[in-house]
Amino acid sequence: MRGEAISGPRPVRSDARPVHVIWMTSGLGCDGDTVSMTAATNPSLEDLLRGALPGIPPVIIYNPFFAYETGEAFMRAWGDAAAGKLDPFVLVVEGAIPNEEVNGDGHWAAFGIDPATGQPITTCTWIDRLAPRAAAVLALGTCAAYGGIPAMRNNPTGAMGLRDYLGWDWVSRLELPIVNLPGCPAQPDNITETLLCLVLHLIGMGPPIELDEQGRPRRIFGRTVHESCDRVGFAEQGRFAQSLGEPGCLVKLGCKGPVVKCNVPIRGWVNGIGGCPNVGGVCMACTMPGFPDKYMPFAENISLVTLYTNAARFTYGPVLRYFRERTIRRKYDVEPPWRRRAAELSSGYRRSW
Repeated sequence: MRGEAISGPRPVRSDARPVHVIWMTSGLGCDGDTVSMTAATNPSLEDLLRGALPGIPPVIIYNPFFAYETGEAFMRAWGDAAAGKLDPFVLVVEGAIPNEEVNGDGHWAAFGIDPATGQPITTCTWIDRLAPRAAAVLALGTCAAYGGIPAMRNNPTGAMGLRDYLGWDWVSRLELPIVNLPGCPAQPDNITETLLCLVLHLIGMGPPIELDEQGRPRRIFGRTVHESCDRVGFAEQGRFAQSLGEPGCLVKLGCKGPVVKCNVPIRGWVNGIGGCPNVGGVCMACTMPGFPDKYMPFAENISLVTLYTNAARFTYGPVLRYFRERTIRRKYDVEPPWRRRAAELSSGYRRSW
């Protein structure tokens, strides 16, 4: 989507250089992260494209899913980026990276046609051309970050994450490591927020994104689903749902929340509403590096869950629940004594009954 195609005021300096976003959806994926981003509200995609946030420069996004241009007109931006004519630009990769060394007589993924040979340009070739010139690189979605579903055991494509392809110690020309933003798909506001943070850093208005050991933004993935879930109080008191739709913690039904890092329980999905555990669904660990192989089958609990749930149900859970309910009933679920009517009011009025 070309930012200049959308009219509207841009409250930025007249000499501010635009930040370009070269967005590759040609990996092994489903375009789900692109579609997800259209639901972002804080900030929204329109906020970025229109320059509605004070101080930020124009952000021009080249995404084949949204583009008005087609064919050579669209591919011109990719050639300019590879030639160093777009500066600065953020390279966004969506979808797993195939291993083209095992493609036989064809190719696994490609985008555009090489005019010199008339052959498709593979996704790996584009990464090799664009990554060294990018100011920052974002691996968007679990497929791009860690391989995801296309990289399941015994897959024929040799699929992998972008850091596995370029190397986990790879950094951009500005010495920035690859930012992994996992999710299947990634949460909408997480996408636009991360793009905004990258843009602010590139123009000198913000710090680099602090990443954890798996390359994820720490402020987004610093807590587990279980820590943030509104059902965690049930687990504390030993109350676990036996079927979907029941009140209680869902860990016995296969929820992977205790071992998954994700902020969806807090942030919701669209404008703070929705998200897997918020609507009664189990967490399937789609933001984790081992997804999906390490977490299948999705509807079965993880190891040690039986020990954990039994301990909560039969030991500290009932004891905690008993004393908490007793304290609430006797001390906190009653009005203060001075609010009760006395036999004789201060006005001198006496009850007649």
